Amino acid sequence: MWRPFLCDPPRIMVLAMLQISDRITIEDWELTEQFIRASGPGGQNVNKVSSAVELRFEADRSPNLPGPVKTRLRRIAGRRWTKEGAIVLQVDETRSQARNRDIARDRLKEMIVAALTPPKRRVATKPTLGSKKRRLKEKKVRGEVKSLRGKIDPDT
Repeated sequence: MWRPFLCDPPRIMVLAMLQISDRITIEDWELTEQFIRASGPGGQNVNKVSSAVELRFEADRSPNLPGPVKTRLRRIAGRRWTKEGAIVLQVDETRSQARNRDIARDRLKEMIVAALTPPKRRVATKPTLGSKKRRLKEKKVRGEVKSLRGKIDPDT
């Protein structure tokens, strides 16, 4: 007997800790996984199995991340940063739920590791003497060209 699409609610799963570095670990209460139906290839199975994963990390409330790291993480996350201060990653690259889950956790780890490294400070440099002279020479040439654009006096 054929039954129309059976819609089971998305499953929410709380994860174990995620080790970022020797000093930083993400606690299990900060991570939430929700399995949803994926789009794309999968044949008839795509309507029955929730293989895509939506990983939610409560970054703003995390006591394990220092303030500057949270600021850099917010810039790195971009649109994935919500108004509540959470990072939401959606992965539906493979048909395997376990593989999608690993990919999402790896992406979160990469983002946090990228936020851990502070940006390099720009060292201010002076323009060289040659570049100053070239700039002033070019300004004089342009000034002469523009002065020649004026009206011509027929008396002279």
